[in-house]
Amino acid sequence: MVPVNILHFHSTFNLGGKEARAVRLMNAFGNRARHTIVSGMPDQYGARDAIAPDISYEIAQDPPPLTGRPSVKRYEAIARYMRRFDLVLTYNWGAIDGVMARRATRGPRPPVVHHEDGFNSDEIDGLKLERNIYRRMALGAAHALVVPSQTLETIALKTWKQPRTRVHRIANGIPTALYAKKPAADAIPGLKRKPGEIVIGTLAGLRPVKDLPRLVRAVGGMPGRVRLVIVGEGPERQAILDAAEAMGLADQLVLPGFLPDPHRYIGLFDIMALSSQSEQFPISIVEGMAAGLPIVAPPVGDIAAMVAPENLPYIQNAIDEVRLRDALQSVAAGEPAARKWLGEQNRTKAVAEYDEAAMIARYAALYAEAIGRPGAFT
Repeated sequence: MVPVNILHFHSTFNLGGKEARAVRLMNAFGNRARHTIVSGMPDQYGARDAIAPDISYEIAQDPPPLTGRPSVKRYEAIARYMRRFDLVLTYNWGAIDGVMARRATRGPRPPVVHHEDGFNSDEIDGLKLERNIYRRMALGAAHALVVPSQTLETIALKTWKQPRTRVHRIANGIPTALYAKKPAADAIPGLKRKPGEIVIGTLAGLRPVKDLPRLVRAVGGMPGRVRLVIVGEGPERQAILDAAEAMGLADQLVLPGFLPDPHRYIGLFDIMALSSQSEQFPISIVEGMAAGLPIVAPPVGDIAAMVAPENLPYIQNAIDEVRLRDALQSVAAGEPAARKWLGEQNRTKAVAEYDEAAMIARYAALYAEAIGRPGAFT
């Protein structure tokens, strides 16, 4: 069978949630597809390191820019570039012009499947009216719109006015079996557990929307012996360090940078925590659940619906910095057996509902249907 020639328009291709999922799908499709990757931020291609060695892909050379003032000339340039492909996949607001190019031009055009995974800090307090209007116009040309969360599904249907037949909610999934394995004690550089210490960990890009200084302050206000591990990289590193210094937490903070393969180390945490101002369906929560961890996070996006019912109080109550601290303290102060039991409830739900096999099957079916080639990816 001739491989499917896929063009990926990413807002950025540094390794975050959507990029990790896109790479997992690329790896799963194997030799049934070949891929060309464009990043709206041309220097951000860190996720390529997670692509399996046997996958046929290239980083696009001199692609048309995905950002700029709306113009027919820009859209025509993007559309011409798209025509050599069988399928175009676009991701988030930073790549929406790939969809608009299909709407604003004529001639042969491959089907486009657009993916929306959430919003940046400039839309935390409310979606921008002009972007909503633009999305409504552009998405009319998409074969399908894929969202991971109930929250985004509602926005797509009610705010962006997309028909039910076009909107597909596919929950993010991970290889849950890998997370059952006990990690090596030295899997996180710089983490040396001390007797009686509770390790609170998070996986996040160090960006303002993740509000990691808030997590530092919450942990810094806890009594007892705690260690905070923040795995990730980004522009907020210094702000996190400054918050830790101000809270007297500098010696208890571990910032190892980005680490691949979370299943190799996430089990070293006792508690998985998030402090984000905005989320939709964060993969890091699923990873923590699959590793059998209690979860403490604000009730943003779908997090309250993601965790096991027994874990729900530690989501509903963590609505601000003080109550995030109190929720963390409540879990940390409990007996180890209680934390283990709570984590087991989360793991049971992750295995049942968020394993990547189901996710891959749904994406494979949707993409094959878009190009009219049933079974093209299986």
